[in-house]
Amino acid sequence: MTQQIAEIAISLLLVIAGIFGLSGSWGLIKLPRLMMRLHSPTTATTLGVGCVLIASVVRSWFLEGTQTWHEILIMLFLVLTAPITANFIAKAHLHRHREEERDLPDSGTGRQWATFEDESLSVLPEMTKVGPPDR
Repeated sequence: MTQQIAEIAISLLLVIAGIFGLSGSWGLIKLPRLMMRLHSPTTATTLGVGCVLIASVVRSWFLEGTQTWHEILIMLFLVLTAPITANFIAKAHLHRHREEERDLPDSGTGRQWATFEDESLSVLPEMTKVGPPDR
């Protein structure tokens, strides 16, 4: 009975993973702008991969009787790195494709761009180039 419940749970997790993966991939291909396309792979596809990894954990624990932690570590890595990567991509896109300074969100520091400022450093970071990228 436990084996049958585990197999049903694994099947459901894999179907859910397929739906999330398909919707994330579709959004990446079909959405018109980068800032819209950025949302699909960072959320839906990450959830899809997470469901596959959870299905793998359930299979190894309930059907094989072994404990595995590799999948949980992979999920932790994905959950931590996907939002950070999306933030870097979004900031780079905002920085490269703005028309004027007023299009940028307020950094709260009095500068054009939010940067790390360490009071102990004598030289503070500065933007070296302002404007659209070279063609």
